[in-house]
Amino acid sequence: MKLALFGATGSIGSRILDEALGRGHDVVAIVRDPSKLAPRDRLSTVSGDITAADGYAAALQGVDAVVVSVSPRGNTTGAQLVVLANDLLANLPQLGVKRLLWVGGAGSLEVAPGVRAVDTPDFPTDYKAEALALGEVLDVLRASATDIDWTFISPPFVIAPGERTGNYRIGADTPLFDDAGNSHISNEDYAVALLDRIEKNDAPKRRITVGY
Repeated sequence: MKLALFGATGSIGSRILDEALGRGHDVVAIVRDPSKLAPRDRLSTVSGDITAADGYAAALQGVDAVVVSVSPRGNTTGAQLVVLANDLLANLPQLGVKRLLWVGGAGSLEVAPGVRAVDTPDFPTDYKAEALALGEVLDVLRASATDIDWTFISPPFVIAPGERTGNYRIGADTPLFDDAGNSHISNEDYAVALLDRIEKNDAPKRRITVGY
């Protein structure tokens, strides 16, 4: 397959890039600074910014799926991610692209019926703005009438660089916990789960979560 990836230089995005290339997929990485990515087989880089659809649209032509792994932090705002979501939903059908996968957040997972983690008193303040922004992206995807097969993949509450085991579980709108009560996954195994969804196309038009 040919994939377009926003955020290929990030902590999770770089693992998605590694996993995709390791499986033999072609990847077009859309990044602000292409010099940050070393040349690799099956990888092409395009200079683009999520705030300027005219600048990246040509790079999406003919790809099989678009992956967004961009967090609303640093130079990127939550409002810009919402605009990106709306732009992609509107423009991908015209470009012949049918798949959109979004690296979501854990804050929108429900810890009780109808109660999101981000809305609870104990949710970390430092992550609240990011969680709310990604929750708004999820709302945009759910409200869309497009025929794009989108999938929003929420990580567990803890995701960090680690080992690629190839093992994970899939959930829906509530967080997953292991036998010790931990909600976690490595960046590497998150990437495995995301690429599996691309290849299997088994979670269209819904949010899922993954974890150990």
